[in-house]
Amino acid sequence: MLTDYYRRDADRRSFVITLFDATAGCYDRFCGVMSLGSGLWYRRRALEYLGLRPGMTLLDVATGTGLVARAAARILGDPRAVVGLDPSAGMLRQARQRVAGPLVQGQIEQLPFAGASFDVLTIGYALRHAADLDVAFRECLRVLKPGGQILVLEISRPTSPAQRWLTRLYITRAMPLLIALTTRNRDVGRLARYYWDTIATCVPPDLIVDSLRRSGFGKVRHRVLGGLLSEYTGERPTAA
Repeated sequence: MLTDYYRRDADRRSFVITLFDATAGCYDRFCGVMSLGSGLWYRRRALEYLGLRPGMTLLDVATGTGLVARAAARILGDPRAVVGLDPSAGMLRQARQRVAGPLVQGQIEQLPFAGASFDVLTIGYALRHAADLDVAFRECLRVLKPGGQILVLEISRPTSPAQRWLTRLYITRAMPLLIALTTRNRDVGRLARYYWDTIATCVPPDLIVDSLRRSGFGKVRHRVLGGLLSEYTGERPTAA
């Protein structure tokens, strides 16, 4: 619950959708400044490390403007093999400008796909917006084929006080100023503050790992890059 933004947990979803609808037009710029221009490269590297290869199908949950979907399509060589899903119509309109594959409006807690449909499922920097991790992960498990893999990319709360202070300063102060140079979107500052607050109050990594296992995933792993970037992976067990 982040009561500075919404008063009831039931209002979380509508707040998040409204915020991302309002900032969809400058979200690529936001991500570019956030990652210092390395966003697409890093997403592609994470997918290759997971083992994504041509012939597979991938569902990108909370695709946003399609950054993970674009990186996946380059690896797979077939944009139709990548499906992007997002609750924000504004984000999907922006994604359509660069994503040639199917785009679907929907929620992670109720994925509109048949069971065992995908080889890989990705969630890029959106797990912090899910209200119930167990429900979300059970849905992810359901739509994966036996042996299919999940990849969750997240920004974890820095453990070092100095790194935490610098990260908060960059996200909530420097980023809005830099983006303001090229856009007049008044909601970017609020997006940056909300982004940091969700990082600062995010469920700890060990609880995310526990939720993946509790939801039925096997071979669950968590690794951290640079003390900030978290990658969670797991596999749907094959049938006995």
